[in-house]
Amino acid sequence: MSFLICIAALSFLMFVAYRGLSVILFAPIAALGAVLLTAPSEVMPVYSDLFMDKAVVFIKLYFPVFLLGALFGKVIELSGFARSITSSVIQLAGRQRAVLAIVLVCSILTYGGVSLFVVVFAVYPFAAELFRQGNLPKRLIPGTIALGAFTLTMDALPGTPQIQNVIPTSFFGTDIYAAPVLGSIGGAYILLMGMLYLNWRLRQAMRANEGYGTGHTNEPEQAAAGITVHPLVAILPLLVVGVSNWAFTKHVFPAIYLPDPTVTTTSVTLAGLNKPIEVAVKSMIGIWSVEVALVLGILTVLAFAFRTVPSRFAEGSKNAIAGSLLAAVNTASEYGFGAVIAALPGFLVIRDALKAIPNPLVNEAIAVTTLAGITGSASGGMSIALAAMAQQFKEAAVASGIPMEVLHRVASMASGGMDTLPHNGAVITLLMVTGLTHRTSYKDIFAITCIKTSAVFVVIALYYLTGLV
Repeated sequence: MSFLICIAALSFLMFVAYRGLSVILFAPIAALGAVLLTAPSEVMPVYSDLFMDKAVVFIKLYFPVFLLGALFGKVIELSGFARSITSSVIQLAGRQRAVLAIVLVCSILTYGGVSLFVVVFAVYPFAAELFRQGNLPKRLIPGTIALGAFTLTMDALPGTPQIQNVIPTSFFGTDIYAAPVLGSIGGAYILLMGMLYLNWRLRQAMRANEGYGTGHTNEPEQAAAGITVHPLVAILPLLVVGVSNWAFTKHVFPAIYLPDPTVTTTSVTLAGLNKPIEVAVKSMIGIWSVEVALVLGILTVLAFAFRTVPSRFAEGSKNAIAGSLLAAVNTASEYGFGAVIAALPGFLVIRDALKAIPNPLVNEAIAVTTLAGITGSASGGMSIALAAMAQQFKEAAVASGIPMEVLHRVASMASGGMDTLPHNGAVITLLMVTGLTHRTSYKDIFAITCIKTSAVFVVIALYYLTGLV
């Protein structure tokens, strides 16, 4: 019964998300409904000290990223940089390669360390302009961005700095470059199959004479008439974000806050404080670096578009801030939901049942992607799975002669599979930013999800057939 309660809560939340209802309202209802059926007296304590606590922690960590990402996307729109880049891409690649162009832009940004949430805000203006000029269906934009930002550069390619590729290092004693051959082949498989799928969908739309469409919501604002921006200037803010994010992550902040590699915290002492504040700097550097990089990106746009953006910045920034607030609270509600479900006895039933799968790599892949799907979070599901089962995975791998690097890559890639079910925070943010709905665009995201999940088992089969790492 406890297992069925967990599944019912998950199914309910996926249903309301697909129907377009607010997960800010229904995530706590789904989570607390499960608690009510499990331990009625614990509903209010769980709500205040678990659901809200986890939601607030998410807001604390990531709201500045959402806010700055939205502002960066907005000034890219207002400056005319989006139109300049998309026009150049059309001239170079042709209108028929718009999908590939957006996938590559998303991949470059995420592989450079830019958060996938930021990529959604930053790339959407380019994607919308490119699809509009090419008269391609807007409903395909979410699937296109998902392929570029949520798949191969998130956790498959070796060296990606995304958190989904970082978490396994602490469990398996590996680094982010683990299993480079398997990861690269898996990434190439995802890119190839994803592009084949999206191009097939595009051909279907063209045969039906379907264009960009009209009456869309949350359309990027058009640049003022007469604005012409050189494409090299237009792409400069994206380069600034990527390069500065890398520089602050790898060099600047570590030199300032972590001169001693063995020390991971720092103390903040100000005259008005009763006691020093202890800050876990090592875990915050990645977030701080993205925030500084986005500020520099925004300033770069303003420096080159100082005549056009300021007059429209007040109204544009209001819309961006409103959008970032909604996206952040949506995702925070999902985070709280996952924390509550993970604490229920039914979730333990699921976790323990997954331990019975005999093959260590298949066991790990199914466990991680299942828990990521239930919690609606790649990093959350993987953290739960590895915290509970990493020792079991390692012991089975050692007995079978499987390197820890392979365990790392399988866990990382599996986390980004079924996590993108309808209630996933990144999916909801993507649809909200693009002004589309689950009903119109989720089927393409789900297809990319299935391709991503299948890639894990392709990698496992390849390892057993060839021994490549």
